[in-house]
Amino acid sequence: QVQLVESGGRLVQAGDSLRLSCAVSGRTTLSRHTLAWFRQAPGKDREYVGHITWDAGSTDYGDSVKGRFTISRDSAKLSVNLQMNSLEPEDTAVYYCGLKKFFPSRRSNDYDYWGQGTQVTVSS
Repeated sequence: QVQLVESGGRLVQAGDSLRLSCAVSGRTTLSRHTLAWFRQAPGKDREYVGHITWDAGSTDYGDSVKGRFTISRDSAKLSVNLQMNSLEPEDTAVYYCGLKKFFPSRRSNDYDYWGQGTQVTVSS
């Protein structure tokens, strides 16, 4: 059974930094997989934040977070991190991590497994 668990979300002020983590269990390796971060604000669709390929560590980011957010992986822990800097109120959302096989995608429907999400709130 594959499980993804996000953690690290909390209330912060604009301009602050925050680090989220996503731990994967139920697999011995994530080779040939892509792990991605999405977020969903109230009344909005799930938005692509970025992804990382497990083998090469290649990353990609959505336009709204590029230059501020960084995704990394920890092979020993089978986890991914989302380092968020210069946070803005517009970043307020529930942040989810997703897992899919093979090729990366910016479409949430392409991902096979999801965590329950962690709430990030950025005050003005």
